[in-house]
Amino acid sequence: NQGNARITVDQRINHLADSKDRLTIFIILGTGLAIWEIIVRLKQLPAYLLPAPTEIAQTLWVQRLYYARAAAITSLEALTGLAVGVGVGIAIATLITFWSSLEHGILALAILVKATPIVAIAPLLIIWLGFGPAPKIVITALMTFFPVLVNMHAGFHAVEPAVLELFHSLAASRWEVFTHARWPSSLPYLFAALRIVGPLSLIGAVVAEWAGASTGLGRAMWLAYTNLNIPALFAAVFCSATIGVLLSSLIAALERRVIFW
Repeated sequence: NQGNARITVDQRINHLADSKDRLTIFIILGTGLAIWEIIVRLKQLPAYLLPAPTEIAQTLWVQRLYYARAAAITSLEALTGLAVGVGVGIAIATLITFWSSLEHGILALAILVKATPIVAIAPLLIIWLGFGPAPKIVITALMTFFPVLVNMHAGFHAVEPAVLELFHSLAASRWEVFTHARWPSSLPYLFAALRIVGPLSLIGAVVAEWAGASTGLGRAMWLAYTNLNIPALFAAVFCSATIGVLLSSLIAALERRVIFW
């Protein structure tokens, strides 16, 4: 079957391209780390200014259980807040799509929430909700819902007029138009938003933990900073960056599975 053979060839080409891209990334990262290590050693820079990558790796290994637990807690807070933010963004976008009279008022309120500095309200949320995961989830949701709302609103209205006319000619209900036309057209917009808010959710969780927490990567960063333990600070930042990369990769893989056309 020529069609199946063509698909197999395309899949192999894509796999080879992905492998080549990954190899290029590893080479660039490895070269950068090697240059970093050489500069620190040659200049004999003290660890409190710039630790060597090997020193950071040693810190990660010695305290691996500590960082693993902190990373797990921060990841859970970030993912939960992301889920809440995405859900709220989609719900509001759906609401103003069905009832356009609410659009201006709700969007104005959403912009007001988005424009409020998170670092200003984070301490208040911690005072109100305590030092547990609740304020971190709320802060992460506040940071992530707006891009989803804006993108989904645009996606719901990106349907071709001819498609809408076809549904109207078939006497389709508003819900049928939404599920069969507006929702599929919004999926590329949704994943475009997810690529933005995925890493942003991690930033929200870390900022919230920095403002007040008993554990997590944000707390680890704060403790390392106050003790001038720069290798430990870099180790926590490395963990956070790694989680962000993994989350972005997960979103990209999910996008390839969902948007297959």
